[in-house]
Amino acid sequence: MAGTVVNKCLSPLAFLSRRVSAPEFITQCCYHKKVVDHYENPRNVGSLDKKSKNVGTGLVGAPACGDVMKLQIEVDDQGKIVDARFKTFGCGSAIASSSLATEWVKGKSVDEALMIKNTDIAKELSLPPVKLHCSMLAEDAIKAALADYRLKQQDDQQEAVRASN
Repeated sequence: MAGTVVNKCLSPLAFLSRRVSAPEFITQCCYHKKVVDHYENPRNVGSLDKKSKNVGTGLVGAPACGDVMKLQIEVDDQGKIVDARFKTFGCGSAIASSSLATEWVKGKSVDEALMIKNTDIAKELSLPPVKLHCSMLAEDAIKAALADYRLKQQDDQQEAVRASN
């Protein structure tokens, strides 16, 4: 497969062919088909109510490249993630990493979602080394959203204790 991609990228006839547009050539040459799929058809784009006690919000960024990722999770009373949404400003790999992360956290418990690692995301999307920071951002966004959710749960418990005194 790698040989095919290299041949596509380096073939001088590819530049002369009218059948492949420049954007198509770049995506075929530089991004894995899974990244292109998540970029062109992102899953779970949007926002949840950040004020809701069962919604955790993670906002992370990479100053070096300018990528910014907001990932939100909604957790039911049993501790299961029932919904996830994202908004990402960044490259195709950052958008794909966010999209995949939201798919993976849905249906998992809070503890199971913490087990998702950037290496798993990078492997699934076949990210090149230069784009690994995108999968790291996705992992950080998941952890930040889970931390925000847990903080809200602790605050609710403390309020309930104060109310009962």
